[in-house]
Amino acid sequence: MITVKDLKKHFKTKEGVLKAVDGVSFTIQEGETLGLVGESGCGKSTLGRLLLRLQEATSGEVFVGEKNLFDLSSKELKEFRKTAQMIFQDPYASLNPRMTVEDIVREPFEIHNIDVSETAIYHLLQKVHLDPVYRRRFPHEFSGGQRQRIGIARALALNPKFIVCDEPISALDVSTQSQIVALLKNLQADLNLTYLFISHDLRMVKYIATRVAVMYLGHLVEIAPGLFENPLHPYTQALLSAIPVPDPQMAKKRTRIILKGEMPSPLTPPKGCAFCTRCPKVMEKCSRVAPSLKEVTSGHFVACHLYE
Repeated sequence: MITVKDLKKHFKTKEGVLKAVDGVSFTIQEGETLGLVGESGCGKSTLGRLLLRLQEATSGEVFVGEKNLFDLSSKELKEFRKTAQMIFQDPYASLNPRMTVEDIVREPFEIHNIDVSETAIYHLLQKVHLDPVYRRRFPHEFSGGQRQRIGIARALALNPKFIVCDEPISALDVSTQSQIVALLKNLQADLNLTYLFISHDLRMVKYIATRVAVMYLGHLVEIAPGLFENPLHPYTQALLSAIPVPDPQMAKKRTRIILKGEMPSPLTPPKGCAFCTRCPKVMEKCSRVAPSLKEVTSGHFVACHLYE
């Protein structure tokens, strides 16, 4: 469904050029969920916005089927919006506080000049497990989980096929997080949706994702379906070792990989491999040559000189 080729997004600042996304290539198959993980500031949300052209790319290509997203005219882009939507991170900020639930869910239809009945609004709210009796209420009258359900209903309004979920559970409490993720899985099965699921919560990503992509400093360092069972990149190994374990005895048996230093600034990224300044397995070559993403085993791609 989605093919991304050498995608870059660079921001010009007073301090220099900030390379938020720097040469990313991958695919998303129809009906799957690609989980996208990585530290704060690594470029995950920027990448998600580029896939919907909410931000313009510096260079690269994004193909939706056979069409290059960046070649679409404004009229074609508006038509594309029917097929691709976004669920935003903060349900407190992504809903207009002056609009009722019914107005929020109806708005996509009005933008595209589509007639919609009150019955259809009812069904949309029921689809996300929100009682339609509350449709005349305003966002501040709902809990965080309920607000996120409103955001999901708005995203589903025009029957999209692809949805970018930009950390949709990070602002919610733990019990509500699991409810929202379960809802997204059920909707995917019922409506044949395709997701890019961006999250910090690796446990939830393991539960919902078909494949997982790991991002570091604007680069993809690893993509695999069985990432949690067989992480290859040193950064991925360190990231997965940080997942909290509820059983204290199991936690004692696990080897925690502690990385030295902070993630470098995207304004001044290291030469060669982006991870070379923190990697426990760094080699002389790493500081000179940037590794490319290569298929090590079937479907398992990693950008690391250890596997060349």
